[in-house]
Amino acid sequence: MDKTRSPFGPVIILLLALMAGGWFLQRGVAQEQNLYVQSRLLEEVVDHISNRFVDPVDRSRLYQSAIEGVIQGLGDPNSSLLDGAAYENFRIQTEGDYGGVGLEIVDRDDYITVVGPLPGSPGTRAGIRAGDEIIAVDGQSTRGWSAQEAVQVLRGRPGTDTEVRIRRPGMDEPIDFTLTRERVQLRSVPFMALLEDDVGYLPLGVFSETSTRELEAAADSLRAAGARSFILDLRGNPGGVLDQSIRIVDLFLERGATVAETRGQARNQTQTFRTASGSRFGSAPVVILVDRGSASASEIVSGALQDHDRAVVVGTPTFGKGSVQTLFSLSGGNVLKLTTARWYTPRGRSIETPLESPESPAHAAAAPDEEEAADEAAPEAADEAAEPLSPPPATNGARLALTVDGQFIQIPDTTGRPQVTSYGGRTLLGGGGIVPDLIVLPDTLDLSEQDAVRRLFRHAGGVNTAIFNQAVEFLQRNEVDPGNFDLPASEMDRLAERLREAGVELDEEAFRGVYRFLSRELAGEIASQAGGERARFLSRVEGDLPLQRALELLREAGSLEDLFVLAGRPFPMGPVGMAPGVSDGGPPSPVDPS
Repeated sequence: MDKTRSPFGPVIILLLALMAGGWFLQRGVAQEQNLYVQSRLLEEVVDHISNRFVDPVDRSRLYQSAIEGVIQGLGDPNSSLLDGAAYENFRIQTEGDYGGVGLEIVDRDDYITVVGPLPGSPGTRAGIRAGDEIIAVDGQSTRGWSAQEAVQVLRGRPGTDTEVRIRRPGMDEPIDFTLTRERVQLRSVPFMALLEDDVGYLPLGVFSETSTRELEAAADSLRAAGARSFILDLRGNPGGVLDQSIRIVDLFLERGATVAETRGQARNQTQTFRTASGSRFGSAPVVILVDRGSASASEIVSGALQDHDRAVVVGTPTFGKGSVQTLFSLSGGNVLKLTTARWYTPRGRSIETPLESPESPAHAAAAPDEEEAADEAAPEAADEAAEPLSPPPATNGARLALTVDGQFIQIPDTTGRPQVTSYGGRTLLGGGGIVPDLIVLPDTLDLSEQDAVRRLFRHAGGVNTAIFNQAVEFLQRNEVDPGNFDLPASEMDRLAERLREAGVELDEEAFRGVYRFLSRELAGEIASQAGGERARFLSRVEGDLPLQRALELLREAGSLEDLFVLAGRPFPMGPVGMAPGVSDGGPPSPVDPS
């Protein structure tokens, strides 16, 4: 074969290189020129409007509107521009000790919506519930407010009152509440309990700077009291300091195990988080309880332990808040809060529910981790004069139900979600949020009860006041063991009379319809006043269906593997191929994040 080279080869290659380089150079110049033209165009439009528009226009307002338009054009409710006052409010809130009413709020479908009241806060005591929409504060419509603006108005000097009007899903008329502001101290683990002599119950209400320390101390105390397995309750936990979620997973997995991954456009936003110190819980069986109110950091914890086959997740699908916000300081004291990455579980499931879904609100009130802000949020609020809100539309075949606690829930349909395998080979579901291994709904009311409770909710403020006063009177007349007492029928009759005196229409038929709801609320209030949050919890253990299922699993399971079999998500080939918590060392299994 003739291997002689043509003398024209290098020349042709050189010419091609020059031509290609020139084309790329021209393209880069064209792009630069286009950007210059666009920026110049904006300047010209502002000039003409400020100088020639029929009415005087503030030039600075035009620029502000342009900036807001750019951010809104992203289609991301988590990104926003904070002025100096809004950022200061945000900073104060993330310190975990502030004066206010204790409501976690989000921006969802153009409404300021309550994700959940903080335990023991004024919002909880008044009867504000997850899903309530704030449509007015102190008589002022919240239309057009950002979540930060709502937070700014709701805060104030401890001891002062604020009037809040809310619209509750399933209710035709707004409900008014009077909330007394107080200093709110965020405590992560409000109490602990040893159930059935050997099951440690750990409620984690929020992720704050002290969460890992509080959880570890509570677990050690329960273990010393005889706990051999644990229930980690993340229901209603809206998230918080994300660093704490990594450290809490560290308590359950061996050193070097993948906890989560962030993926973003910038190189420094794509990183993998791993455990650093190693498990403190050993191989103790663990069940995690989640629901629609479990978000962000809660989803990182439950997703990591589910992927690693370290815990069985029980309850209903979680919120789906898996985006990372970074704070950028700008001129004039402004701060840009921008979504820069998304969170993924160790096996590659996207935690974020897609934005085009009606189930993708953005949290407004959780705390940032140093530079990265998590779970706050944004643009507009409800119009007080809008049409009465019907129950939220069913999504993916879900339907709405009312629980015995008075919470509206969507009965989920998880068909059609993408699948991925855990490290042990179990089938898990992706598609946003964390889908439990075992879906267990809370106790729901029948249709006639739901209708009666909806009517009762029209007087929610008066109902909660009546329940509170009735509990006070009951404790004045009776010596009560908060963990074990009976509620006589005569006490319910007294409550009914008190409600009628407060203007609540409650005939015999209506009273039968709300009896289960009211008796549960009154018993819980009596227990709470007599013994605090732990006593309230213990008074409701028997009627808590997800908790009872978790106890049943732990009672019957002799090992972690048994736990997964009982939950209906067993390992495919008998013994686990990889011990839970061992560092994987390989790339996550691909999954469709949508």
